[in-house]
Amino acid sequence: MERWFERRRKNKVLDIAYRQMTLALDTANDLERAFKSVLDGKGETAKKTIDRLFHVEEEIDALRRRVFEELTKGSLPPKDREDIMHLVKRLDVMADHVKDSARNILILIGLDIPRELWETYYLMSLDIVECASTLRKSLKMLNENPSEARRISLRVEDSERKVDEKYLEVKRLLLKYGEKINPSILIILRDLVDSMEEVADSCADTADYVRVLTVSFK
Repeated sequence: MERWFERRRKNKVLDIAYRQMTLALDTANDLERAFKSVLDGKGETAKKTIDRLFHVEEEIDALRRRVFEELTKGSLPPKDREDIMHLVKRLDVMADHVKDSARNILILIGLDIPRELWETYYLMSLDIVECASTLRKSLKMLNENPSEARRISLRVEDSERKVDEKYLEVKRLLLKYGEKINPSILIILRDLVDSMEEVADSCADTADYVRVLTVSFK
């Protein structure tokens, strides 16, 4: 009976955790939509997308707290509790970096920034979406098929490498246009690309931990 309750408790925690992680990964899609709206000259649409992202981030925080509360109940083994906590925290950090990126976009909307730069940021956001989407597939399989979760998690690194390539391209363009851009705007543009790189790094870090969890969840 005790083992039955333990399995039920684990599944409940995983359900809440997966909801939190899904929302965290969804923020990458909103970031891409915000960039697309800016490129299309739809500043107000971009602002609405970012506002929605901020509200979702609040829900992510609330779900993280629920996960931690659930982990204090029942008789889950300490190792299971620790693994789930680490996974949830990693995705929470990823969502924080997305939020930081969105804040920078909000400040930059309407300012005179070379289109080539915006286009490269947008392409970088598409690679971040790919990174997050692959990680989502891996997480979905974590409790159903750990071996498949592990296999998919390895593909996250491929997407992260694409983000790194765009990161270098943005830095090159910042040098190219540096003399034509207001220094304060240049600082925000640099902060934006750094935050975006952190999003991809967080995805890759989470994928690494998924491979640890595939052993625990077997």
